[in-house]
Amino acid sequence: MVRAATDGRYPVRVSGPLAGLVHEFRLELIGQGFTPRTAQGHAYVLAHLSRWLEQEGAAPAELGAERIAAFVAARRVGGCRRWRTAGSLRPMLDYLRGLGLIPAEKPRALGPVDAVLERYRRWLERERRLGEQTVSLRLHWAAKFLLTQVEGGRLELDRIGPQAVTAFVLEMSQHYATGSMKPLTSGLRSLLRFLFAAGDLDRDLSPVVPSVAGWQLSGIPVGADDEAVTMLLASCDRSTAVGRRDFAVLLLMTRLGLRAVEVARLRLDDIEWRGGELTVRGKGGRVDRMPLPSDVGGALADWLRNGRRPSTLREVFTRTIGPDAPMKRQSIVQVPRSASLRAGIAMVGAHRLRHRVACRVLADGGSLAEVAEVLRHNDHASSAIYAKVDLTALAAVVRPWPMVVGDDDTA
Repeated sequence: MVRAATDGRYPVRVSGPLAGLVHEFRLELIGQGFTPRTAQGHAYVLAHLSRWLEQEGAAPAELGAERIAAFVAARRVGGCRRWRTAGSLRPMLDYLRGLGLIPAEKPRALGPVDAVLERYRRWLERERRLGEQTVSLRLHWAAKFLLTQVEGGRLELDRIGPQAVTAFVLEMSQHYATGSMKPLTSGLRSLLRFLFAAGDLDRDLSPVVPSVAGWQLSGIPVGADDEAVTMLLASCDRSTAVGRRDFAVLLLMTRLGLRAVEVARLRLDDIEWRGGELTVRGKGGRVDRMPLPSDVGGALADWLRNGRRPSTLREVFTRTIGPDAPMKRQSIVQVPRSASLRAGIAMVGAHRLRHRVACRVLADGGSLAEVAEVLRHNDHASSAIYAKVDLTALAAVVRPWPMVVGDDDTA
């Protein structure tokens, strides 16, 4: 079947069993909030899929996981630069599944490692009270290690010994740099402590994990300077929804030192407009009340009134295009990076803005205890690194360099 689509609705001729859905799919995406350009790009992929099915002599009902992988491979071989993974095809596949034209996605079969990872995840969240990103990283390295211990489709934890632990670390060291090896080894120690506490191991193997060369607190925290922050804020076009949103996000980071995940978790109910307070939901389930500066409140109000699309969601920051959904932590992280590119300055990450808040507290005569309070550190030791930039406190303990007679050449 060949169907012309040159009436202004779609600029190509489409053939194949899905040809009649290309234009409808494009309109569906636009209705969900995608831009016409993005919707047209996805529609092109559906047109390609329809032609590919026709060439393969296959029906849409045969489009299971294997054929989807074959289609993705065909796009790569054909030189396509976008939509080259099964994950990127999800809007199209969900649309076709909703119409009942292709098989439903089969749930991934759980392997022997999954049950251990689920127990470990609950322990990290409930007992260790770690943040979402840290939990994800710990699970990543735990899965890599546990998969190497599977033999014959079975995972026998009680057979894990020191040799297996050191062999894994040495193998990974051949593929990863020092910066990646440090979280790997710390994550592996955490997993081994958990397995021992849960009774899966008869001894604690965490001391067996080799150390990676590096020293805690060896770096100096570098905060964004005032000029960089000014340029970041000025790069936001506040006549647009994206500009209003980015401006509010940047102010929350630069004025209050909020983490990206804390910005993403911010809900409408967390803003106390009359009292001028903000509820911050931090790492490990911690909840704090913070003062809401007038400029931050004004930016939030501008975004909520003039930028945010009508939505039933309670999250403050939502997507400006595509389906109505809250912004994820990863999207919040990109806000200062995108602003850096717009401003034409060196990349300023979200954590540098958080460092800036701490440095300003110290510059204004505050103490490390006040830094810990502002940054909402559970452990005051986390604020110890900022002692390196507290020049006033360091000057009080500095001692003169020892001199001997004859060393001063000015005499």
